[in-house]
Amino acid sequence: MSTAIPARVKVLQLDTVRLAHDAWASVGEIADIVVPKATNRADFLDECRSGALDGVLAAYRTFCLDVTGRIDKELIAVLPSSLRFICHTGAGYDQIDIPACTARGIQVSNTPTAVDEATADLHIFLLLGAMRNLTPAMNTVREGLWHGTHGEPPLGRDPEGKTLGILGMGGIGRTVARKAHAAFGMKIRYHNRNRLAPAIEAELGGAEFVPQLSDLLSGVDVLSINVPLSAHTRHMIGAAQFAQMKRGIVVVNTARGAVIDEQALVDALESGQVAAAGLDVFEHEPVVHPGLLKSDKTILVPHRGTSTVETESKMEAWAMSNVRQAVLQGTLKSIVPEQAGLSF
Repeated sequence: MSTAIPARVKVLQLDTVRLAHDAWASVGEIADIVVPKATNRADFLDECRSGALDGVLAAYRTFCLDVTGRIDKELIAVLPSSLRFICHTGAGYDQIDIPACTARGIQVSNTPTAVDEATADLHIFLLLGAMRNLTPAMNTVREGLWHGTHGEPPLGRDPEGKTLGILGMGGIGRTVARKAHAAFGMKIRYHNRNRLAPAIEAELGGAEFVPQLSDLLSGVDVLSINVPLSAHTRHMIGAAQFAQMKRGIVVVNTARGAVIDEQALVDALESGQVAAAGLDVFEHEPVVHPGLLKSDKTILVPHRGTSTVETESKMEAWAMSNVRQAVLQGTLKSIVPEQAGLSF
């Protein structure tokens, strides 16, 4: 009498693997990889409805939105009923509707600390570029000029001894603080949902906790934004907050663009309330506010905070380790905070 061989678990691959090929091969050893035929959201929704993806347990996804678009209520409603895990590469996961996933019994993971060093490095680059007022000079030299047709650009400012205000003291915020203090002796003040342990504050050069956001804004030379995007943090920095800041402040954002009201930022730059801004993220990506594009007070990068071989390799491998744990143990290595402690 023959014994039926149990079917292997299926894993849905929602984007190409760029770097962590060995880690992905290890997933293929324990599960069958299913790649959707769809190349756009409309076709992917139809493919889900057709039943072609039924039986998948976990999905591996990156920031590529070409196939699925945002994982919202519409998409979650047609995902296979068998899907229980979405393993996302990246610390930020605002492209995923977590409450809708929770309601459907889908657990979501991210890759929190894998991005800290690379994002903080770019943050420091933007901080320096904005403080030193480098954009006008970089633009003129590419135009074949030296100091421009109207003389030398305004002088920049040194970071040494300045006060850095950090909004959000997660892994990236702490790494920015460590680098800024160690390299330039910047004084660290921070606003966070919870105060850090005294030992961590000491490691960050005696970082000072500021319970009220308004007090942070009014007392720092540079504002460093490191909070995730949520309903609570959307437009957390707007016209009212810019008015509370010290005139001539520098603003740096590598978190999510919609934490800042971009029109309010443009107005603050034009008035001189904000001296300069270094931005890696934008409110309506990939569209950038024209006022930011034309301003010579902005240094702009198109969302490249984690774009290094080392960091993207770590992110992919971390997400794949979540896939493996989902397949082998039915749990996630790094479930998102909103779902921590919930029963599924």
